[in-house]
Amino acid sequence: MKNVVIFHGTGGTPDSFWFPYVKNSLLLRNYHVWVPQLPDTNSPSLENQLPFALKNYNFNKETIIIGHSSGCPLALAVLEKLDIQIHQVILVASFSEPLTDKPNPILQDSYNWEKIKGNANYFININSVDDPWGCNEIQGRKIFDQLGGDLIIKKEGHMGSDSFNQQYKEFPLILGLVDSYAK
Repeated sequence: MKNVVIFHGTGGTPDSFWFPYVKNSLLLRNYHVWVPQLPDTNSPSLENQLPFALKNYNFNKETIIIGHSSGCPLALAVLEKLDIQIHQVILVASFSEPLTDKPNPILQDSYNWEKIKGNANYFININSVDDPWGCNEIQGRKIFDQLGGDLIIKKEGHMGSDSFNQQYKEFPLILGLVDSYAK
């Protein structure tokens, strides 16, 4: 069965920003959609979120992972642990290295890019030149350079941020990308 997992970012919930819009639109297309409330959302760490994701979802060859902000490093970590190739990965406001001088426990010290690349058929990074958190086109390019796929650069901030009043309630581009790569 076609299925989608959406990992929200720091401080997020399944009802934040464009997640309900994407979920409801995909449900109408007969996808099974899981948008979990990730543990420790205000201080996300791989130590807590990675086991939660791996324990609570059965990833398979028809899975599409969509990550937003700190949900992107979680998606990369999940891919590194899988022993199956999933269908597609869409990373929105992606990053894989510290954005400040402070340690970020959602990040790994290093990534097995070859394993990650081998565990998905296709990757899409969507980043913005004016992302206020630093999840910008440079960060997206670094992941794209490792994984290939598509890199979409926008000028739309973080594409969802309470701190910067970016409500971003709809995201039709995501639906188009899912539809474009559906098989």
